[in-house]
Amino acid sequence: MEATETIFALASARGRSGVAVVRVSGARAWSAAAALAGPLPEPRRAVLRTLRTAEGEAIDTAVVLLFAAGASFTGEPVAEFQVHGSAAVIAALLGALGAMPGLRPAEPGEFTRRALESGRLDLAQVEGLADLIAAETEAQRRQALALASGALGRRAEGWRVRLVRAAALLAATIDFADEDVPEDVMPEVRALIGEVAGELARELAGADAAERIREGFEVAIVGAPNAGKSTLLNALAGRDAALTSDVAGTTRDVIEVRMDIAGLPVTLLDTAGLRAAGDRVEAMGVARALERARAADLRVFLLGGEGDARAMLAPAPGDLVVRGKADLGAPDGGLAVSGLTGAGLGELVAAIGSRLEPLAAGAGLAGRARHRAALGRAAAALEAAAAEAARGAGRAELAAEELRRATGALESLVGRVDVEHLLDEIFASFCIGK
Repeated sequence: MEATETIFALASARGRSGVAVVRVSGARAWSAAAALAGPLPEPRRAVLRTLRTAEGEAIDTAVVLLFAAGASFTGEPVAEFQVHGSAAVIAALLGALGAMPGLRPAEPGEFTRRALESGRLDLAQVEGLADLIAAETEAQRRQALALASGALGRRAEGWRVRLVRAAALLAATIDFADEDVPEDVMPEVRALIGEVAGELARELAGADAAERIREGFEVAIVGAPNAGKSTLLNALAGRDAALTSDVAGTTRDVIEVRMDIAGLPVTLLDTAGLRAAGDRVEAMGVARALERARAADLRVFLLGGEGDARAMLAPAPGDLVVRGKADLGAPDGGLAVSGLTGAGLGELVAAIGSRLEPLAAGAGLAGRARHRAALGRAAAALEAAAAEAARGAGRAELAAEELRRATGALESLVGRVDVEHLLDEIFASFCIGK
């Protein structure tokens, strides 16, 4: 693939809409725009033009925008057309662009990849942009927007600058080892290492919460057979996600429903009724239910049915214990719900949210395994550097080597080094046009 090729794609969602945006990026973007629209505006000034094919046939009226190299999303010359969002108009415009020499349709994520290669975005920003496009809840939006805006990259750069300062001080100690150095630099070196190590530790401490916000929390509905778990799940989901009947053991596998609770992404799990299984298939369902319930972030124990699930799985601190089928009898204290009538559902959702919100508190920006791995390598190298620096100037060379390792790990965080093998996987998740 030639980096100088000019690419184009629909940048807005597919399907009929009031307005559709078609983006062109590359050296021939402006000449392509001129061929379609005639005289062009100055960059960043919107004008209304009639777009025409090479044969002079009108395609549509469009708002035309130009962005100069170095001042566009990709860092290349860019042209954008805002046209009416019908399938016919979009097809005609893309067909006219495709007929021009030197232009080709973009591949998934290619615009963003060019932004990375031109230095307009770092790798963490690219990942944040992917998360922002996929965000389903308010917490995900906020976290992804912070990452896409470069917050993690700015933190990493701040850490790197201080480590470079510490390495420079160590280099001076090494270079003048045989001479009298007017000032002992080791206290400052140790202070810089300690500052960065402490901030890395705080970021790593918030990594689990960041991952849960990005991937979603799991809440398992646990109970005995016929407790009404599937009916409750369907009521919370607002649809028939799980098969329900009055036959005990209907649910054999774990059924998942994605929800937004208190702005957090939550996957509700409807599990098999917990009891001594009557056959091998049910035993497999019970074993899977126990496994998923234990791994969940929160469990809702639904009382009622044929037995008490707490005999097989003890509630953990913070778990909710709820009486089910509240429509069949008067509440006897505590939270009671009815999946059939909807009684108590609002209170249950609020209770789930109140339990999960503290788990999301203190979330950092490092929500991906790659981020945590890079931060972990940097933290380990700083720990070793601190140990060497504590032994005095005679260990300066070893401490400097550990600082180089830490700096390299931070540079990989934002994509400066050692991430080429990740790019195809990352950009494969992007839509065409982004």
